[in-house]
Amino acid sequence: MGNYSGVSEFHLVGFPGASEKLYLLISLTMFLIYTVVLFSNGTVILLIILKEHLHQPMYIFIANLAFSDLLFDTITLPKIIAKYWFGAETISFSSCLFQMFCVHFLGSFDSFIIMLMAVDRYIAICIPLRYPLIITHKATAILCWTFWILAASASLFNNILFIPLPFCGPNKIKSCFCSVSSLFPLACQDVTSVRQKILVNAMIVLLAPLGFILLSYVFILWSVKTSVHSENWQKAFYTCTTHLIIIGMYFVPRVFVYFANYVRLILNADINVLLLCLYSYLPHLANPVIYCLRTEEIKRTLAKAFKIKIKVNVK
Repeated sequence: MGNYSGVSEFHLVGFPGASEKLYLLISLTMFLIYTVVLFSNGTVILLIILKEHLHQPMYIFIANLAFSDLLFDTITLPKIIAKYWFGAETISFSSCLFQMFCVHFLGSFDSFIIMLMAVDRYIAICIPLRYPLIITHKATAILCWTFWILAASASLFNNILFIPLPFCGPNKIKSCFCSVSSLFPLACQDVTSVRQKILVNAMIVLLAPLGFILLSYVFILWSVKTSVHSENWQKAFYTCTTHLIIIGMYFVPRVFVYFANYVRLILNADINVLLLCLYSYLPHLANPVIYCLRTEEIKRTLAKAFKIKIKVNVK
């Protein structure tokens, strides 16, 4: 890699316009986000692994999503927190490429797994009698592994395009982690062709799943509204709305940032970093609440575990 690059390391700037007075607030916010994500998603994963009655396709999809979110935040947040706390802002060229691979790999996987969850709900609600025949444990395992591999392949494609690019300075990344959008401005050659290929790759990964997700929720809402038990319409509408808000938080800013970078729309550097952090980390905070704590089976499991703990403590 060093043969292609004039720099051996990059410097993570974080929020470039933030004064030193805000460093503590920014770092504490990120540390709080990481702590909450670590605890909530870790709890979800352990709960689904340890409780046999949760070994169902829907909860396996949720566990995969939680694991992906946990990995993403573990790979990105500690480094930028260390920059604000200890001034450890440097990251080697190879480490930056590895982080970029993980960022796009896990981001792509989230896109695929959210699509799977939407399709799973569509089948369960719209054609419930065929659900056990379609969404089997074998099919669930095959689908999850397939999308892990597809997401890794899509991200590897980006890295293969990036490795030959020369980076001869400046080497300051105006972001909280290494990503395609943050590294493009640092390349010292015309990257138009690479931008186009990566944009096509990103749109396939984002827009194809988004199309399936929106169609699934349209069919779900229509099915519930026209069913005999139409009194469930409001509850289903509320549930779908909360899911779609999270989905919107994930997809809309990503698509905007990719297109903005492609057309070279100049955004304020701090706004650009803020958008990046919002669509990267806010869904990770909301996913355990929306997909887990609002699920009756998981709520009952948590309540039962809590009561058992109380009894043991009393004794």
